[in-house]
Amino acid sequence: MNRDELEEVCRIVRTDIIEMIYHAGSGHPGGSLSAVELLAGLYFGGILKIDPKNPKWEERDYFILSKGHVAPVLYSVLARKGFFPVEELKTLRKMGSILQGHPHMSRTPGLDCSGGSLGQGLSIANGIALSCKMQKKGNRIYCLMGDGELQEGQIWEAVMTAAQHRLDNLCAIVDYNHIQLDGNLEEIKNLGDLTEKWADFGWNVLEINGHDIGEVLLAYQSAQMQKEKPTVIIANTVKGKGVSFMENDCNWHGNAPDNEQYKRAVSEIRREEV
Repeated sequence: MNRDELEEVCRIVRTDIIEMIYHAGSGHPGGSLSAVELLAGLYFGGILKIDPKNPKWEERDYFILSKGHVAPVLYSVLARKGFFPVEELKTLRKMGSILQGHPHMSRTPGLDCSGGSLGQGLSIANGIALSCKMQKKGNRIYCLMGDGELQEGQIWEAVMTAAQHRLDNLCAIVDYNHIQLDGNLEEIKNLGDLTEKWADFGWNVLEINGHDIGEVLLAYQSAQMQKEKPTVIIANTVKGKGVSFMENDCNWHGNAPDNEQYKRAVSEIRREEV
């Protein structure tokens, strides 16, 4: 896909996110919207080696959604990629749905890991990456984390482990939107200089504008070429990106829009007159 086509995919995914959460009456729009380009680049930018007709293909690349509460963005991308019918998106969080509020790998085609408890995804990604290296397989592993999630101690244990084992088949992604559940990241528990911190732990660090699809793709391509070190992409993003009244507002971490908010959000994403 070219840049215009990828940007259109991002608009479609953002619309899906708002529609899913509106129909469910609950969900997490803020962090889902901030991660759109990061997942669209992976799944539609020729980066992730996958086969929707064979989700368990042994030669596939793996994607681990560590911040599982932003499942809507992943569900949209999987549906638009052909893992399951797009119509399923409106069943988000409904009883019996294949799309639970947090990823459930035994129910949803295309998932490599269940999610929910924060801080665990990078450890899981490490295990897959190390296993692939020991078996001399060419699979690559990607793991998306939230910035608030980096306040979890297990993350930094996993960071050390990946560097120790030189997991150059691993690419971590930090959705650095600076907003967590109940406020500003820097006011709740400041992470300091993330670029310097990850580098000090022995990682190859790439810092990008996480909403520039061109920068996103270049970062993924650069990570593929890195040898002897794991790579982390620190993606500067905006929580609630694409919907003016949701942007940089922690109140949209985990709330669903009402009818008027839904209409306004969809109109803004589609760039229609409000």
